Amino acid sequence: MWSPGRAALCWMLLETFLRSAGGLNICMSGSATSCEECLLIHPSCAWCAQEDFGKRRSLTSRCDLKQNLQKRGCEPLFIEYPRSTISVLQNSPLSTKGSGPAQYDVVQIMPQRISLSLRPGDQTAFSLQVRQVEDYPVDLYYLMDLSLSMKDDLDTIRNLGTKLAEEMGKLTSNFRLGFGSFVDKNMSPFSYTAPKYQENPCNGYKLFPNCVPTFGFRHILSLTDKVDRFNEEVQKQMVSRNRDAPEGGFDAILQAAVCKEEIGWRKEAYHLLVFATDDVPHLALDGRLGGLVQPHDGRCHLNDHNEYSASTKMDYPSLALLGEKLAENNIFLIFAVTKRLYVIYKNFTALIPGTTVEILDQDSKNVIQLIITAYNNIRSKVELTVSDHPEDINLSFTATCQDGKPLPGFRKCADLKIGETVSFNVSVEARSCPPRGTDQTFTIKPVGFKDRLEVAVNYQCDCSCSRTAQVNSSLCNSIGMYNCGTCQCEPGYLGAHCECQEGEASSMYLSACREAEGKQVCSGRGECSCNQCLCYESEFGKIYGSFCECDDFSCARHKGVLCSGHGECHCGECKCHAGFVGDNCNCSTETSLCFSDDGKMCSGRGSCVCGRCQCTEPGAFGETCEKCPTCPDACGTKRECIECRLFNSGRLADNETCQRLCKDKIITVESLENEDPAAVLCVYKTENDCVMKFTYLEHASGRSILTALQEPECGGGPSALTVLLAVVGTILLVGLVLLATWKLVITIHDRREFARFQSARVRARYLMASNPLYKDPITTHFAEIETFEKPFNGGVH
Repeated sequence: MWSPGRAALCWMLLETFLRSAGGLNICMSGSATSCEECLLIHPSCAWCAQEDFGKRRSLTSRCDLKQNLQKRGCEPLFIEYPRSTISVLQNSPLSTKGSGPAQYDVVQIMPQRISLSLRPGDQTAFSLQVRQVEDYPVDLYYLMDLSLSMKDDLDTIRNLGTKLAEEMGKLTSNFRLGFGSFVDKNMSPFSYTAPKYQENPCNGYKLFPNCVPTFGFRHILSLTDKVDRFNEEVQKQMVSRNRDAPEGGFDAILQAAVCKEEIGWRKEAYHLLVFATDDVPHLALDGRLGGLVQPHDGRCHLNDHNEYSASTKMDYPSLALLGEKLAENNIFLIFAVTKRLYVIYKNFTALIPGTTVEILDQDSKNVIQLIITAYNNIRSKVELTVSDHPEDINLSFTATCQDGKPLPGFRKCADLKIGETVSFNVSVEARSCPPRGTDQTFTIKPVGFKDRLEVAVNYQCDCSCSRTAQVNSSLCNSIGMYNCGTCQCEPGYLGAHCECQEGEASSMYLSACREAEGKQVCSGRGECSCNQCLCYESEFGKIYGSFCECDDFSCARHKGVLCSGHGECHCGECKCHAGFVGDNCNCSTETSLCFSDDGKMCSGRGSCVCGRCQCTEPGAFGETCEKCPTCPDACGTKRECIECRLFNSGRLADNETCQRLCKDKIITVESLENEDPAAVLCVYKTENDCVMKFTYLEHASGRSILTALQEPECGGGPSALTVLLAVVGTILLVGLVLLATWKLVITIHDRREFARFQSARVRARYLMASNPLYKDPITTHFAEIETFEKPFNGGVH
């Protein structure tokens, strides 16, 4: 809710902003001598048309802030203060379904018509809603390169119509299909022009000796719901041959876009143009190689045989002309190209709105899935374009997508489901006033939609008090026109009431022409005449102000351009247009270029400064800081792409954004060898407890290359019995080792002790044998024993 307190606060801030460092109010700078000039200074300036305003003051200004004029005694009835307004002229509700009885009245954008009344510098805003309705009719025109290198592709699509109709039938109940082909201009140096090649350009070519004459573009089948006709016509086709590698596909695209009646485009349908080729196209100015200096006129040139009749008369169309005609006829262009051409055609999509690119297999086997994927991508996003944009009007967009969060600077929403509604807030500001009586119109429409918002613009550049101007009024001494409270004097007369003539001067007049005592008269840049400064003319611009103190050329420049071309110089200060800031207005506030494909500002690794990403994360680079092999989250980010692209698993598996977010080149190998030192090795564990490895490398071409294993590394898990036996065996083995170690230690110890004992015995024997005092304590007496035994024996007998 907008409260009076908040309004007062805003006015205070605005009033502070409008005062420069020297305290000069921008509205009272003295540059405005009429009501109309006052309104152009700033949208906060107002003009007092009251006749007696300021009579009791020696010097006053009728141009000031509205509240200041009221404080100084100006009645609200006499204050000229127009504001920008918006009127809704048509606001039909959004539809929910595209087919059925009401298919001709389907509404996908709301409102449909509005009127803007703009005061220059006064920004206003309006909102619009867009919805992709369900079951919307689809017209698909298949435009195929029939040069010799596409022979295997032609064989593949001979039954395309039936299969494609079956798949598209799951998405819409109203589908039509058409067919056309192209080769190149039948003239040198683009084709073989010798007589022997006129009927058969493949004459003498051993691999394929027969083919049809070269042609630029041939419309074969108008859009129809009879898909069998498509199969029949495709089966009749034969390839041709041109001389150089590039093809004349852009000639064909333009004819397919602008020949609406011949092709059969319906107004109430999505228009899909599938462009299938295996080589690069010729561009504008290439035709000069063959002597074609006439630029393409952007018109339909099909003859009675439905062939492009101006192929050898006009140059190839430019990318700008293609984009204009595709947008004008609401056509989504789908580039179906081979892998080696992906980057080239991807760059084209940035220059042609409403264009997508998909990778086509060498033999076109994946063409049906390619078309379905491209169609789903188209239906999952809404992007606004502006046509007939007036040069003096600034537009800035804020998108509010399905998550409800506003995205300033964005005019696109992605990842939508069919039937979801998104809204856009559009801020409008007129920079200047066009010639009196000029009205402007422009159109805002989603890319590829027939629905549009028509905006009519008129300008509030005149004051209502000017309608009652009095010529030769007595208030102006009958020599001037009284208009909005001031006199506009006849040539040669000056003063508040035309009371002075030019050339009159006095000291009293001179003092009124000094900004302060001691300052130069009229700041040295003008002459004092009748109490007023008449500023000199300058070759650099306009000098103005009560004391000629201001000009419109002494402001900061960027690369030699005043205020960078994005602002107006006012009294030494750049007043930037909407969408630009800075001392010299060289800093854009547009942030759309800073959002990465995943919707994050600078991929979460930097900040958006002047419309460009400044990467703050060490190692991050790229337009949106999306490349960062050394960042901690690099492996985690690329892991999701590996999972969804190779194994259809992970967070993005069921998300249509996988193809949009994961555009890196992925190479699969059986064995991963990290030979490049710049490559980062990433390892993660899968849900099945397997190990997946891949490397992440930023190539010099600017592309990210992921090299991954074809399958995760998985090892068989041991059984519980095996684990138990292993544990018991380990315990036993450790016990035996400890026991053997203990036994070995004891044995070594015992042997050392026994050796010490033996050494002691030997030493003792040696001492006994060598000591003369030593006598053996043991003596054997054999005679005594014998004597003792004899009586004993005798007594027995």
